[in-house]
Amino acid sequence: MVKILLDTDIGTDVDDAVCLAYLLAQPACELLGITTVTGEAVKRASLASALCIAAGRDIPIYPGVERPLIGEQRQTIAQQAAALPCWAHQVDFPQGQAISFLADTIRAHPGEIILLTIGPLTNAGLLFSTFPDIPALLKGMYLMGGDFGEDAQRAEWNIAGDPRASDIVFQAPLPDLHAVGLNVTQRVMLTAEQVRQHFTAPLLKPVLDFAEIWFTQFFPSITFHDPLTAAAIFDDKLCSFLPCTVTIDTVEIPGRTIWQLGGDEQHHQVAFDVDKERYFDHFFNVF
Repeated sequence: MVKILLDTDIGTDVDDAVCLAYLLAQPACELLGITTVTGEAVKRASLASALCIAAGRDIPIYPGVERPLIGEQRQTIAQQAAALPCWAHQVDFPQGQAISFLADTIRAHPGEIILLTIGPLTNAGLLFSTFPDIPALLKGMYLMGGDFGEDAQRAEWNIAGDPRASDIVFQAPLPDLHAVGLNVTQRVMLTAEQVRQHFTAPLLKPVLDFAEIWFTQFFPSITFHDPLTAAAIFDDKLCSFLPCTVTIDTVEIPGRTIWQLGGDEQHHQVAFDVDKERYFDHFFNVF
């Protein structure tokens, strides 16, 4: 079993909900807790709880930090909370304890936990800066974030959501950090019609409900950014990783990932390829 702590901005792009459903269904995953990040963190916690209840699981859930370390929050609302009346969910959560919960859980399992972040890195950056012993106590970290294309000049949403926190994370003395960026995740998607056709498992029913809001308000498709990142933890043949040195641009294009192959920071492992067919086989086989 792989011990996982999930940090998520579930409630905007529906791929977070897809990712959480995958983790709840994945038999090799021991999900120790969930923290939420960005605006309306409590509503995001309620969305996470709806999936946990649907899965028959009692997972600790903590609303996290709603504002980036520097600057204004660009993601202020959790649109998919509009679907909550259709699903049993929690509304009361421990307040102001997300960072200490992460630290306490990691210290209780030194060298055993993978921190999986699939939203802006505010919680992780605050965790690492507040408790500098924590990075070395992790087994590793997987994050969905960045763009590692050859000519990438854009700032990916999660990294740009809090460039200062992202900079802290990529400078942290982690034993291992795997980054899965847009250059890979954008190759893995399904149209709305394909999603409706294939999301038939009971645990994917609430996800499909959340997805309909995404399809109406944003895009008529799902790109599997976050669930691909999670799946890469459990199947090391899904993505091809190469050691890189990654730094975060906090000035010219805040949140842009600047990278070079090799270098001193060998704990930065960056995804450069994906087996799309293998991924979808892997994903649907867990349900």
